[in-house]
Amino acid sequence: MSENHLPVDADSDAILNLKEKINALKTKIEAIETKLFPFEQSLRNEIADLLIEERELTVLYKEQKKAKKEKRLEQKRKGKNYKEPTGIVPISKKEVAEKTNQKEKKRLYKEAMLYVHPDKFSMQEKEQQKALETTTKLIEIYQNGSLEELEAFHAHIFGGNTMMNFNTDISLVKKTTSNATYLKNEIERLEKQLTDLLDSYTYKVLTTYKNPMSFVDELKAYYDDRIFKLRKRTRTKK
Repeated sequence: MSENHLPVDADSDAILNLKEKINALKTKIEAIETKLFPFEQSLRNEIADLLIEERELTVLYKEQKKAKKEKRLEQKRKGKNYKEPTGIVPISKKEVAEKTNQKEKKRLYKEAMLYVHPDKFSMQEKEQQKALETTTKLIEIYQNGSLEELEAFHAHIFGGNTMMNFNTDISLVKKTTSNATYLKNEIERLEKQLTDLLDSYTYKVLTTYKNPMSFVDELKAYYDDRIFKLRKRTRTKK
């Protein structure tokens, strides 16, 4: 995330501390990823054939399982006492809540996207670049984030913190959350990302094995066993 997404009106020590924490977390994450990702790619390269075969067999197994289920259902339909299910399928409270949240997310997303769309700054190169960065982040949160995260970023945008000059009077726009909320949510996201990296098995291998690439032998043993079982389930021969 570009620093252009951070509040520009944040003069308080609390906001500055949040910004510093975000930058520190990014630095740590980048340092780990720089070492970890090439190592993981090296592992994948060593067992590429096994990975491909395992994926193909997994897909085949799921297809066969689905076909068997459909065949059983078709046989059941031929029975004398079979009746097609009728009536209204009850909708759970969870499903209702998810639909409501999705509707609200769509509203917030559309409102924010129209407000900061890059086309509004077609004659302002710098402003358009900032708009592109902001809309990219907006799309990411809309597709993968929660309603709370989108609400926070929505408030962040309409709070005038994108470093873009608008003709619209942003004071007329209702704020859903404080700008600090967005920064705190970003810290939580980065902390989780950092924790996931540190807890990943490949990172532990990289940092604890005398020869990390020896882990390839363990991976080969795992995938050989899994492929053997999948072949048996799908009754395929190499």
